[in-house]
Amino acid sequence: MKSNRTVAVALTGLIALGGCAEMQLNESQKNILGGTAAGAAAGAVGGAIGGDAGLGAAIGAGAGFLGGFIYDLIRKNQSY
Repeated sequence: MKSNRTVAVALTGLIALGGCAEMQLNESQKNILGGTAAGAAAGAVGGAIGGDAGLGAAIGAGAGFLGGFIYDLIRKNQSY
């Protein structure tokens, strides 16, 4: 059952990202979206190992969002 849930979480993430393929994103949005997606994927894998892929994905997405946001701020400050 746990592997089915992991697959469902992964497919949901891929479908959500696939919907963003046609969007025109600025650089900040790309950085934040990339961080969120990477965090969610890593969190889902870690959560699946720990027993709750959904919770891991949610925590990873939050951490990835913050990481992408901070990365974007640093990149903007280096541009000046």
